[in-house]
Amino acid sequence: MELFLQNCAIAAKQVVILYLIVAAGYVCDKTGVFTEKTARASNNLLFYLITPCVIVNSFLTTEFTADTAKGLALAGAGAALTHLTGIALSAPFFRDVKQRNNAIFKFACVYGNMGYMALPLAQAVLGSEGVFYCSAGVIMFQVFCFTHGVWVMNRGNEGETKFKAKNLILNPGVIAVMIGLPLFLLRVNAPEIVTRPVQFIGSMNTPLAMLMLGTYMSNAGLKTIFKNKEQYLTAAVKIIAVPLVMLGVLKLTGLMTGTLLTACIIQASAPSANNTVMFSAKYGRDTGVASKTVAFISFASVLTMPVMIALTQM
Repeated sequence: MELFLQNCAIAAKQVVILYLIVAAGYVCDKTGVFTEKTARASNNLLFYLITPCVIVNSFLTTEFTADTAKGLALAGAGAALTHLTGIALSAPFFRDVKQRNNAIFKFACVYGNMGYMALPLAQAVLGSEGVFYCSAGVIMFQVFCFTHGVWVMNRGNEGETKFKAKNLILNPGVIAVMIGLPLFLLRVNAPEIVTRPVQFIGSMNTPLAMLMLGTYMSNAGLKTIFKNKEQYLTAAVKIIAVPLVMLGVLKLTGLMTGTLLTACIIQASAPSANNTVMFSAKYGRDTGVASKTVAFISFASVLTMPVMIALTQM
């Protein structure tokens, strides 16, 4: 019980920090300092520059050894399986492409908040080793997000039939992995004059995304945040079904134990990613619905994440 309460407090703290920044964005929109229109104009900056820097930096800051390479490979495989599980479990739901919001809910079922929720929670519960394993999840998140995620959000849009497979590969997320992975494998020690700008740009990811989310929520109608039944189904898939299935598979097969197992389940149980809102803006979906979905599932995850973490340590 004590462990459960500790994990609950850690998760709750991260959500509070997250929503203080969102609240700042909300106030900025209401006062005209940073409006939704400005946030939409900033979307490409986040999409094409800041997020890729986060990916490249994760490779530049990880030391290569035989153990880290093996652990990273296992963690990466676990993260890939997590995303595939999310895709499979969400497949029966939100299938009507003509219902524009279905793309948002399907995306939110699969993609978790790796950068803000998973990494800090792993740091608090598992220490630096947990952060390293979760960094593999961040990498796999970007690979899936900029391939499958782009396809989900782009389906049904005008000109979608002309969307080519190469666009699933030649995108900021995957290109960043193609740059960062060789640097890690070849043990390239990049000079500070290169690494520091990448770190600085990447550090804007969470605050800018949160401020943008606040502007979207300012225009979303918060009184209806708990009234959308699709959000409850999305939450059930993302933060309950996916981590429970992953926990069952990994424990039964014995593929992971200890810190690696807990890190994997932390990733699997993370609430829907802020990219749900960012991609909604990018591909012309309803950012109000996306904002409320992310907010609702983030609040609910305060209760579910500690339970999932405690189950891995039983």
